[in-house]
Amino acid sequence: MAENKFTKNDAVARCVPMSRLQSVIGGKWKILILWYIAFYKVQRFGELTRRLDGITQSTLTKQLRELEEDGFLHRKIYKEIPPKVEYSLTELGESFIPVLEAMMAWSEARLCPDYENPYKK
Repeated sequence: MAENKFTKNDAVARCVPMSRLQSVIGGKWKILILWYIAFYKVQRFGELTRRLDGITQSTLTKQLRELEEDGFLHRKIYKEIPPKVEYSLTELGESFIPVLEAMMAWSEARLCPDYENPYKK
């Protein structure tokens, strides 16, 4: 698991399941990264950079690596010039989609009632 302040023993002792979840999705951009990959099924680095307006390449790289290390993402590297890398959800990542959908529905209802969701299937 990626090391951060939520993986320390005192944080984990509070509530193990929520602390563990926080350690995985606690990055500023991780929920959006997971959302876009879940919606589009496969995303390339450049596509995510464009969708996540304001993210730096180094931050995106770090958060993608952490999500991969935590088992949520699969990275496929194509041996071509220029290099092509695609990200998709693993089985664990796929199992998180209902949580993302519930978060989206809650946010639409409570925080953004006038929002027109272009991601409805």
